[in-house]
Amino acid sequence: MHPTTPTDPTKPSAPLPDRSAALIRRIDTAHPYVLSLFRVVVGLLFACHGLGSLFGVIGPAAGPEVDTAATGDWPIWYAAVIELVGGTLVMLGLGTRTAALLCSGEMAYAYFDTHAPEGLIPLDNGGEIAAFYCWAFLLLVCTGPGPLSLDRLLRGRRR
Repeated sequence: MHPTTPTDPTKPSAPLPDRSAALIRRIDTAHPYVLSLFRVVVGLLFACHGLGSLFGVIGPAAGPEVDTAATGDWPIWYAAVIELVGGTLVMLGLGTRTAALLCSGEMAYAYFDTHAPEGLIPLDNGGEIAAFYCWAFLLLVCTGPGPLSLDRLLRGRRR
């Protein structure tokens, strides 16, 4: 028996078995469509936050004695408008990168203005949702909307 030697990270690894390679090819094929689905879900959930804050129709803000954001009240009303409009645009895949950048910035502001003064760690300061949305939208800024979007549909018609 020969002693095992550690693998050298500079050398190419052995080819994957056929099943693993086939699975990776299938995942790679689905990647753009999963990205589109991710965009739709994140945008929809974000828009729901705006609906709840502005109109009290969804989530914990819904009910007969609803506390909605007063028109023009800084920063909550403006944040709710960004959530509703930006989330809807991201969900539809229309102006995705710009809308996602605005939404990411709003969530970064929310995190550092509201949550970070209570401590830097999101689990300690209640800022997990703000941190997640900030990074999810930043990911969409970098990746774009994916193939199933109004951006792609409209771009295809212009050609």
